[in-house]
Amino acid sequence: MTDYKKIFKESLDKLKEEGNYRIFADLEKIAGNFPQALNYQENSVSEVTVWCSNDYLGMSQNQLVIENMIEAINKVGAGSGGTRNISGTNHYHVLLERELCYLHQKESALLFNSGYLANQATLSTLGKKLPDCVFFSDEKNHASMIQGMKNSGARKIIFGHNNLNDLEKKLKASNAESKIIVFESVYSMDGNFSPIARICELAKKYNALTFLDEVHAVGIYGKRGAGVAEEKGVMNKIDIIQGTLAKAFGVIGGYITGNKEIIDFIRSFASGFIFTTSLPPCIAAGAYASIRHLKFSDIEKEKMFAVVNKLRSYLKKYEIPFIDNGSHIIPVIIGDAKLCKRASNILLDEFNIYVQPINFPTVPRGTERLRITASPNHTDKMVKDLATALKSVFNQLNIVKAA
Repeated sequence: MTDYKKIFKESLDKLKEEGNYRIFADLEKIAGNFPQALNYQENSVSEVTVWCSNDYLGMSQNQLVIENMIEAINKVGAGSGGTRNISGTNHYHVLLERELCYLHQKESALLFNSGYLANQATLSTLGKKLPDCVFFSDEKNHASMIQGMKNSGARKIIFGHNNLNDLEKKLKASNAESKIIVFESVYSMDGNFSPIARICELAKKYNALTFLDEVHAVGIYGKRGAGVAEEKGVMNKIDIIQGTLAKAFGVIGGYITGNKEIIDFIRSFASGFIFTTSLPPCIAAGAYASIRHLKFSDIEKEKMFAVVNKLRSYLKKYEIPFIDNGSHIIPVIIGDAKLCKRASNILLDEFNIYVQPINFPTVPRGTERLRITASPNHTDKMVKDLATALKSVFNQLNIVKAA
């Protein structure tokens, strides 16, 4: 007889032994005082500074966003009440999708309940429905993209990270009827950029569709916050742009944009869109306000990058090893799962600084790290305190410093 409980326990014990078992910090954000939060532990509550949030621009605390959400709740209530097809398309959803079209200069847009679902449902549908479809996937693509391609049942060919020669070699060798190049603009764990324009050239040369994940870029890059493709002037060359409302825009939800036919195709065939209750209208209202605000405001981005640059200077001064790829993401490399977890625990317990350890399978073994993200609201004192704490932790744990 199968001992299910034993199987579960042994798998969890292995994770714990490797140092890859995840423990969630019980946090309560303090409204109006981001990035401060209350950390609830078994016998205590303490105030901590958060240095790993994806609320990159602090828009979850923006008063205009909050006011729009409250107004929507008072106007239409809490939930949407159904799928988009059955009473769940609220006017706030329509306004938001229209705004996303304007943002990305595309004909159509479609909302999903998360960025993960947008990737998974869209890629799964494309792979299932397009004839003889083959995906060409960057080796560092997000799990949601990998899962979507896998669920489609279509063939997937992996090319080396940002390796244009490898991509072209594999495109050239393929006789597939339908080809889709799947990649990201900013890779979240290393903070590096993809060569979007060059990939678009290869897509045109080999008659492939392009699917670009801009979740870590929208709101931050580009003149109006439409992402790296806008910044590089190649939005019109991307067939499907996928984004999130949960990071720089500060709310929750995901979306895709593209031409009318592609978006209507996904709307009509993607089960992950069709069979789920739509986003609460207040969420759509908040996202709409956030996008419109960031289209015309550079203050948040300028302040955030000022903090990023200040922190980089401190890390170099204290010889803390980090990957500097020019983006807003700062990965501090530890290189060992157990050490990474211990470093995170010391930062929290001794310095009231919260940075979640990033271990396998999110990153390859041997590249474990603390993924640090700044915001416009981190003060000079917070920056110095973090850098000083990291220096102390590296010394305490004898972690190898930068050369």
